[in-house]
This record gives sequence, C-alpha cells and structure tokens, in this order.
Amino acid sequence: MKLPLYQIDAFTDKIFGGNPACVVPLKNWLPDEILLKIAKENAVAETAFFVNKGDRIHLRWFTPEIEMDLCGHATLATAHSLKSILKYPNDKIIFETLSGELIVSVKNDLYSLDFPSRMPVLAELPKIIQKSLNLQPKEILKSRDYVLVYDTEEEIRNIKIDRQIFDQINLDPGGVVVTAKGQNCDFVSRYFTPQSTILEDPVTGSSHCSLIPFWSSRLKKEKLNALQISDRVGILECENKKDRVIISGNAKTYSVGNLWIE
Repeated sequence: MKLPLYQIDAFTDKIFGGNPACVVPLKNWLPDEILLKIAKENAVAETAFFVNKGDRIHLRWFTPEIEMDLCGHATLATAHSLKSILKYPNDKIIFETLSGELIVSVKNDLYSLDFPSRMPVLAELPKIIQKSLNLQPKEILKSRDYVLVYDTEEEIRNIKIDRQIFDQINLDPGGVVVTAKGQNCDFVSRYFTPQSTILEDPVTGSSHCSLIPFWSSRLKKEKLNALQISDRVGILECENKKDRVIISGNAKTYSVGNLWIE
C-alpha cells in the first residue's frame, strides 16, 4: 500500500526551525499497530494521521512510542498540509480528536489553534525528576505536564537533564516543561519527556495549554508572545480565552513524498 507522506516544520517561518512533524493522509483507518510502526519509522517527535470526512477531519497523533492525547505542532502541520498541499477550501478546519473538537483558523499563512486550557496547580515534584535536574525550580505545578517555574531565561537555557535518572520515571502521556519570563518575549520554555526517543521536544504546542493561562494570570496579559528555546527555536503567538487558549504560528513544508507498507 502506498501512502502520501509530508514532513512539515511547525511554529517557524524557516526550514530547519521549529518542530518537524510528519503528516499521513488516510482514506480509512489502519490498525493502531501499523500507525505506531509508521510513527517509529518516521523518527520525528510526532506523526499525525488524518481521515478527511468533508466538513471535519478525524485526527490522531503518534510518537514513536505511544498515541498522544493532544499535540499542537502536529495539528499545525496537518492544517498546513491541508491548506498548502491538498488545497483544502475552507479557512476554518475542524478536527475531531481525543481532546475533543479542535478548530484551526488560517489567515495570511498564520495558523491559529483553538485548544483547551489546562491551568496547572501546585504539586510536589517526584524525587526522580528532582534528582535529574542540575537546577531546581522556584515553583512546581502540574496539569498533564509538570510545569517547573524558574526566575530567569538564562536558567532555562542552562538546564541539563541527567537522562539515566530521568528515564526511571514514566509520565505517559505527559512530560516536564521548564519556564521563566523572557528577556525579549513574555515567557520562554523547554520541554522534556522521559523514556522517549527524543528527550527534548523542539516546540510543544500542547504544553502551552498550561503555560498560557499560567503566564496570562502571572503577567496580567491576555495576549502573549512565547519562545521555546530549544536548538531549533519555536515562535508562538498566544492568547488566553477563559477555558480555551489560542496558539498561533507559521509552518514550512520540508518534504513531500510517499511511504509503502505491506
């Protein structure tokens, strides 16, 4: 069986920036074990699979290890594939997902993702995570992910993870996001996932479901600019809207091709 395969760099306006995601359109769903094998073979943080139902798109996300409940950059990549490659006619794309109905609006090559808000609450940090960090956080919160708050952007840049210790914990499907006020933006972050093929995710849209309401409350602003300061760097325009967040960014097509499965 021959399937289309698109690789998209999301939350960036430059090739080799942002977070790469693979997108695979399907006519009908394949067995989950095949989807997982494709995601593992693609060897990027997320592979998005979708079935076009006309007025809405059924969308699922797989890492090389598991199916995810929510993924921002792969949703953006899917919307970009639909608009720029497959010429989807509507500027509002409705996705059916494990996290409910998600809407992506497109205007002037900017993709705005309407995602659920996940305000983190105070929590205790597991000893394994604490021991794996070279710098300890000022505050510890949790929603799906642990949200570790630091004083400065420089601390975020200098954080190192001892993977031998970090991989002793399983946070499926969550991870650890570290964050601080930004020097040239409202806030910065980095994102780490234990026991995963890719330790540090370059840009994590879903973590901003927690970062946006947290920093909106802390900075008393509804609209914020964010940077995920991985090596590839991600640029995110953010808006807090009560029980929803808007995460906006650009995308660039890296490759268009095909894959074959038996």
